[in-house]
Amino acid sequence: MRRLLSIASAVFVLTLAGCGEVAPPEPYGATPSPQQVEWQKMEMNMFAHFGPNTFTGLEWGLGTEAEDIFNPTALDCDQWASIAKAAGFKGIIITGKHHDGFCLWPNPVSVHTVAQSPWKDGKGDVLKELSEACAKEGLKFGVYVSPWDRNDPHYGTPEYNDVYVKTLESVHDGRYGEVFEQWFDGANGEGPNGKRQVYDWPRFHETVLKLQPRAIMFSDTGPGCRWVGNESGIAGRTNWSPLNTKGFTPGAGAPPIDTLNSGNVHGAVWHPAETDVSIRPGWFWRESENDKVKSLKKLLSIYYTSVGRNSLLLLNVPPDNRGLIHSADSARLMEFKAALDEIFKVNLADGAKVSATDCRGKGFKARNILDGDFDSYWATSDGVNKATVTFDLAGEKTFNRVLIQEYIPLGQRVKAFTVEAMGEDGQWKEIARETTIGYKRIVPVSKTTAQKVRINLEAYASPVINGFGLYDDNISEYSE
Repeated sequence: MRRLLSIASAVFVLTLAGCGEVAPPEPYGATPSPQQVEWQKMEMNMFAHFGPNTFTGLEWGLGTEAEDIFNPTALDCDQWASIAKAAGFKGIIITGKHHDGFCLWPNPVSVHTVAQSPWKDGKGDVLKELSEACAKEGLKFGVYVSPWDRNDPHYGTPEYNDVYVKTLESVHDGRYGEVFEQWFDGANGEGPNGKRQVYDWPRFHETVLKLQPRAIMFSDTGPGCRWVGNESGIAGRTNWSPLNTKGFTPGAGAPPIDTLNSGNVHGAVWHPAETDVSIRPGWFWRESENDKVKSLKKLLSIYYTSVGRNSLLLLNVPPDNRGLIHSADSARLMEFKAALDEIFKVNLADGAKVSATDCRGKGFKARNILDGDFDSYWATSDGVNKATVTFDLAGEKTFNRVLIQEYIPLGQRVKAFTVEAMGEDGQWKEIARETTIGYKRIVPVSKTTAQKVRINLEAYASPVINGFGLYDDNISEYSE
């Protein structure tokens, strides 16, 4: 009897030990900074292409346009910000300087700016008005400052890098508050002297980070986020946030397009994809395109191929020559927001009983997946890289969208997964087979009625899943 009691006591002690605190998984591979995590959580931001091209109808200005061409009659950045907020955007990035070199703020090292324009008698500052409007609406403010300058006479000489650094300093020195994203591109043309500029990228990056240490910097090679490789709104169906950048530069020296679109499975640095696309055929407003705003179904399709594929959506909504967002664009944005609200209003997996083939221990239970807390997740034991999570829906549910999220602060781990559903017949049927997940993956599936759903995961390290949802989309008709 004593021996049996001793054995029982030992088992009890071991059970208690197994229920104790367990260390979280070690980070795997490249991981995001806290700023990159917060950036990814934004999910959708608004791009605002605005400048002389708004008045000339050009996409790339020549740099020779007279400053007095810029004269919006009713510019209202509060209107931009209120529309962006109502549409569900979390921030606005404006083309402070496009390739034509015209600056929407009184840049002290340029004579091709709003200070030389008739708008507000040369005393206006679009960046100031927009940054203040964003602050009122609780939006983040970002800026695009093109390194190419078709107006500055120094372009194509070593001196231009000094001019460009001073230009960046005048944007990021704090006068416009915190800048959440600095948008670079690699555009590089011939200067007035026939020379192509050799950009000092390390110096440009250092300048921004010195003044705005939390800023995410966009380009083909980051270092904060990367171009997705197209302007069609489509991230890779396989999309890794890590990227190999050694030996590459923005522009002509960028990684191959398919690499930008899909990332690198074991990339050395965390450079998530940003998907930039315009709501209109062009990037700048044209009256001839007022009836060519993308349809609701097209915008929903873009949402699924950007946000739904581990990318951030940067949707361009160009103000018109009055300085206002046109009613055609704003009306479509409101339809877009209403549709997203309707589609994702009810998570049909809420309340489900969740079980898994492996659990790391206390604090990492499968039920964490549905608790709505970003920092609460399910994880397997070290060395267990294949696992299944089952959701018992407590009755039949009909859906055609499956949402899965990885806890990206610990890295991107899942290399493949399948989704299976069990109907009335009690048999499991595969309804999706995919590769990466990342911050958020939304998989369109055929209309499915199920009592149970399970995901089978294969990862490079212990999978960490912090979100799951089943939704019924009767609006977009989008399918992969």
